[in-house]
Amino acid sequence: MNTKTIAIAVLALAVPFAALTAKPKDPKKGVETNEVSAQTAPAVSEPEEEAPTVTEECVVNMSLFNESCKNKMFAEAYEPWWSVYTTCPNANKVIYTQGAKIVDWMYSNAKDEAEKERLRNLIMEMHDKRIKYFGDDPRYPRAYVLGLKGLDYCQYFENDTLKLPAYAWLKESIEKIGPQSQINVLVKFFEVSHGLYRSDPDKYGEQYLADYAIVSGYLQKISEDPKHKNASAAAQRKEYVENLFAVSGAASCDKLDELFGPFVDEHEEIIDDLMRVIRLYRRVGCTESDVYFEASSDAHKLQPTEESAAGCAFMCLKKEEWENAIEYYKEAITLCEDPDDEDIADYYYRIGIIYYDKLHRYMDARTYANRSLDQKAGQGRCYTLIGLCYAASKPYSEADYGAAKAAILNKTVFWVAVDKFIKAKTIDPSCADEANKLIASYSKYFPTKEEMFDLPNEFGSGTFTIGGWINESTTCRPAK
Repeated sequence: MNTKTIAIAVLALAVPFAALTAKPKDPKKGVETNEVSAQTAPAVSEPEEEAPTVTEECVVNMSLFNESCKNKMFAEAYEPWWSVYTTCPNANKVIYTQGAKIVDWMYSNAKDEAEKERLRNLIMEMHDKRIKYFGDDPRYPRAYVLGLKGLDYCQYFENDTLKLPAYAWLKESIEKIGPQSQINVLVKFFEVSHGLYRSDPDKYGEQYLADYAIVSGYLQKISEDPKHKNASAAAQRKEYVENLFAVSGAASCDKLDELFGPFVDEHEEIIDDLMRVIRLYRRVGCTESDVYFEASSDAHKLQPTEESAAGCAFMCLKKEEWENAIEYYKEAITLCEDPDDEDIADYYYRIGIIYYDKLHRYMDARTYANRSLDQKAGQGRCYTLIGLCYAASKPYSEADYGAAKAAILNKTVFWVAVDKFIKAKTIDPSCADEANKLIASYSKYFPTKEEMFDLPNEFGSGTFTIGGWINESTTCRPAK
């Protein structure tokens, strides 16, 4: 290190803390400034001017503050950094990357609100200068810096509840960079859009839906890219975005149809776009929408997937095509890539419901309820379904037992039905209300004491096995 470099280094180390808290001078006017650069809109291009000269002193100071920042010695870094920032801001991007750390450190240590305000404004100005001098950088162009500017605005201007300036910067960044956008930029953009929607649903509703579609789509694309280092993080943040959207109240089916109806028509041969719509509609529960059916049908023709098959199943249910619905659900199960996916349990359950409620094939309904339980234990709804199948059955025929005896024996199905309802509420408290109503209703149809007395061979032991396809043992008890 030559004598001049050592002298400058010594001078930098000797800078008192007061120098750090003094308001920076505007390099052009030599006066203090507290103005936010482009606080309400992206910076307006300034008249072209001659680029500042990068002097030897700038080079030395860059080396000084850069080395100090690497060692997290931000107090020592400030003076040489400020010198470079104000005299040769075009020297190197490190002025802005390391400068962000220096100013953030100053902000975290500032006690005075006026000083914090000055530093907030300085941070915005730094982004504008970086765009001015390095906006054509091939790796980190203007759009990339706008994303950083939006993030910083949200971080430092906390009292601005709407954050409209940040919305504009983040939006432009995402529009220019697309699916290569940083995950935190995508998520922050949606959070700001969510805040705007909450503030005025009528004004920002359509914009919010469009923003969700963009952000969710890009996060989905990143999460599905096995080569992307942040694929896992994108999947997690996408779930967060979906949860935020789902609780927003913006996703009414009618509003979604208005937005995505024309979109589906225009993208009927673009599988990625169709799948994005399908996932959105499923997420918010709009699975009886014609737009959802159309997207599912188009997607299934192009590239059958679990989700498109499920959508076609919903469509068949609406059209009362029960057998076709069952086939599509079976196809969805086959196409499901994760054998442990809980959606498979739901598909089995839905098949069981169709067999019970629409086709009255109770043995088949029980089969699929049990398959659902095999896939996911603890579902009270499946035991409720089996109980309803038992209650609807008459396994004893008059031809085999005679009219009087068959009538009594057929009442035994209510014993095993109630057993299933009790099981449902025991393992799944969310089913308790429905189960209690069913227990109260069907207990009335148990065999009476007199009827049980008339069949001592059948009920004398206190237990009884219901015959036919049911084939389950139960405890004998009379109607109350």
